[in-house]
Amino acid sequence: MEPQWTEKDFLSCSGSTKLAREMAAAAPFADLDHAIQYARDIWFNKVDIKGWLEAFAVHPEIGATSKSISEWSKEEQSAAMATSGGYTMQELLEWNARYKEKFGFVFLICASGRGSPEILAELKRRFVNRPIVELETAAEEEMKIIELRLKKLFDSKLRTSSSQTAQVSAGKHEEKPTVTAGHSSRTRPPITTHVLDIARGSPASGLQVRLEMWKGAQSSPSIAETDSRSWVLHGSSITNSDGRTSPLMAITDDIEPGFYRISFNTGMYNPSGFFPYVSIVFEIKESQKSEHFHVPLLLSPFSFSTYRGS
Repeated sequence: MEPQWTEKDFLSCSGSTKLAREMAAAAPFADLDHAIQYARDIWFNKVDIKGWLEAFAVHPEIGATSKSISEWSKEEQSAAMATSGGYTMQELLEWNARYKEKFGFVFLICASGRGSPEILAELKRRFVNRPIVELETAAEEEMKIIELRLKKLFDSKLRTSSSQTAQVSAGKHEEKPTVTAGHSSRTRPPITTHVLDIARGSPASGLQVRLEMWKGAQSSPSIAETDSRSWVLHGSSITNSDGRTSPLMAITDDIEPGFYRISFNTGMYNPSGFFPYVSIVFEIKESQKSEHFHVPLLLSPFSFSTYRGS
């Protein structure tokens, strides 16, 4: 029998009411991969910052033991609880409090399979982030949790649907429902980006972005390269209200190794700024072709920075 999907089902995956509502309206999905791709688009392109905070608020602090904590949260934190010595757990709770006081929301990390020492080290590392950077990082971690829980939800629906099919078709061979877990290792393009306006403290919307790959006669680009035809366009987009673009390349398991250039039309966004455009060139090696490369731009009128995120 075809599984039935409700808004409540998707609220078990995320506390965002908009995401749950949109997912329920779009269901049923062809498979798990399709559901995850749809959820990523909603989470990063349709749910606003207020919706992110709504989702963050339903998560318990790492190490909390309240009876109201969901079974999925307990499962995800089981490794942390199993590796928590008295001193480590106390320090983790203290740093959780410091983090929440600074950023205004609970420290969020996909804790599945992670021990307390690892989580504590990550909390300390992220504590020095600027609030807008940490908000983005927390949203990325929330998406990892959503993906994990969607898998659990699909598995649960699969079992329920199979049981109902067996009851209806007693004496016959059990048929699998149409909803099955996907096998692709990716749920988003290998290269992604976002732009933060650190002068305003908000995402930069309306900024043109281009992604290109080096296809020149030389094996790698040089600083003296003048032939722009050696760079082949993969895709272009305009950032939305969350500073994110639509996909700049197709979703593929293994990205082609080589040199890539992502360019931002900063002059269009800030005509009075110092930079007419910003181009970031980076290399993806053969050994990295299955990895994800998130290359954001943190921009102000007279400075910019970038980093490789996940």
